[in-house]
Amino acid sequence: MKMWKRMTAMALAVVMALSLAACGSTQQGTASQSEDGQDLQKITFVLDWTPNTNHTGLYVAMEKGYFADAGLEVEVVQPPEDGAEVLVSSGRAQFGVSFQDYVAAALSGDAPLDITAVAALLQHNTSGIISRKGEGMETPKGMEGHKYATWNAPVEQATLRRVIELAGGDFSKVEMIPSTVTDEVSALQSKSVDAIWIFYAWAGIACQVAGLETDYFAFRDIDPVFDFYTPLVIANNDFLAENPETAKAFLEALAHGYQDAIADPEGAAEILMKASPELKDSAELVVESQKYLADQYVADAARWGEFDPERWSAYFTWLNENDLLENPIDPAVGFTNDFLPNA
Repeated sequence: MKMWKRMTAMALAVVMALSLAACGSTQQGTASQSEDGQDLQKITFVLDWTPNTNHTGLYVAMEKGYFADAGLEVEVVQPPEDGAEVLVSSGRAQFGVSFQDYVAAALSGDAPLDITAVAALLQHNTSGIISRKGEGMETPKGMEGHKYATWNAPVEQATLRRVIELAGGDFSKVEMIPSTVTDEVSALQSKSVDAIWIFYAWAGIACQVAGLETDYFAFRDIDPVFDFYTPLVIANNDFLAENPETAKAFLEALAHGYQDAIADPEGAAEILMKASPELKDSAELVVESQKYLADQYVADAARWGEFDPERWSAYFTWLNENDLLENPIDPAVGFTNDFLPNA
């Protein structure tokens, strides 16, 4: 869980992005050929982390040939230390995985990154606080007097403060300890920490698979402003402007992959593990996580990938009002639904 560390690194990475662009190292979709001689447009897609069930639709679309059918050859790459945002902004990748809070940080600097969010991978924020069952932390107020593993990030702590105070608690009474958590199950079992910020689709399911009884509350259930988009797909702005039809074709194929993952989560999990064999060591977790996410990819939205402008703006407004960005940003910027396929 290095996301807050990456947000800090992003400001320094802007300089790298600008220098890469100045050196002409952009790769705006070069051409190649399929085995049958069809011309394919090269697309580079950068992940936010190692392959996991947030990304399954991408691998399903690749495995089933949906990108090739759209005239595209997609290369998936791992992110640099400073994340997908810089690589996409520089033009060395056309698309990547990010998060709404990262997009806010990327757009609020003195040299805003050249990115736009173009699709929501999950419709709702599935993150929250997990703890051992029966220790009183099923609500935010219960975190008082307990050890919470913190990244010491302003956005993180402002979020916690908000939900704890809304629940009638005192944020100052939470014992903040530096996070060294790499395995949430082990950290809770060992009692080295009492409460951890997690994304339920992976760490929460991991606790279930391990048979560890837990309590959990989601941030969005405490305050709807925290129902922001995490994770999402970003794109390079120049690429979108110069290649709108290619961008639409890419997102239509990607949507098809996610729709298949919804319809057949176990089959989709097998495709993910085929693409990333190291996940086979956690096969039960992958399958159960995939089943959980099958209901989260679209949820109550009209179509896969759709952003709700009001929800998007509400979170950016909260960041602005709490002075959590380098510079205030227009709450309505940073996303578009224009490249999504119809429902």
